[in-house]
Amino acid sequence: MKAMFIYNPSAGKAEAKQYKETTINVLEGMGYEVIIKETEKQEDATIFAKQACVEKIDFLVAMGGDGTINEVVNGLANQPYRPLFSFVPLGTVNDFARALGIPLEPELAIEALKATHTQMVDIGQIGDKYFMNIVAIGEIANRVADTTVEQKTKMGSLAYLIEGAKAIKSSEEIEMTITHDQGIWKGTPMLILVALTNSVGGFEKMVNSAEINDGKLHIYIIKQAGLASIARMGTKIIFGTLEKDNGVEVIESTNILIETQKPLYCNVDGDEGDSTPLEIKVLPKHLKMLIPKKIET
Repeated sequence: MKAMFIYNPSAGKAEAKQYKETTINVLEGMGYEVIIKETEKQEDATIFAKQACVEKIDFLVAMGGDGTINEVVNGLANQPYRPLFSFVPLGTVNDFARALGIPLEPELAIEALKATHTQMVDIGQIGDKYFMNIVAIGEIANRVADTTVEQKTKMGSLAYLIEGAKAIKSSEEIEMTITHDQGIWKGTPMLILVALTNSVGGFEKMVNSAEINDGKLHIYIIKQAGLASIARMGTKIIFGTLEKDNGVEVIESTNILIETQKPLYCNVDGDEGDSTPLEIKVLPKHLKMLIPKKIET
């Protein structure tokens, strides 16, 4: 059996180097011949993941932040053969890991590679790119994308709320049209979130209804609102009741087309994506992932 280990040496304050040997030892102890791939530049992880598919590697393990994991997913997504996949999260937010129940502590995540529980997981497609967690469109999304690593390290998920609040004053009303499975929505929202998982910006209950393989895009339309309303929504985000707020409209769909009065860039899994118009769809149960088995309570 062969495993490929892709790691980003600069991830998590360069912690990847610290955990590299431990990961390799665990994989070798599981009986794998390990092929080691170190990323040096953007999209290296995508190239390595495609190679793992072409060579029909049995198990692909990545180590890095959300950006590295997104690159790996983009390498796997459109290949006819896709290996079993798992990862060790070293980012500042790690939304995909949170949604899958993969431990955020590197030592525990490495140990979890010994698990035997696998599950088919949805991913999303936006144009010719793929994502595993969230697409955001609006002025707040652009501002949040500029949140620095230092801010996220110091304040965690709270940094997103702070930057989002700053964007409200400068938020321009732009008409948007969303064509979805049930019809058409039109309006001038402050923010549109298209989520695949429950965790957004480190808030693990933000999209409470989302499951990792429910075959749906969960679209949250945040309407124009003042600071008081946004503060109220912030509280509901923390407690997982955002969909009940009267300033929020929720749509579930398998495909959507987002058109805007003027081009708007989107934020895809924390990085800048293409501008509108945007076609987004879900690829149901597309990746086979090794994840810890959830304990029923």
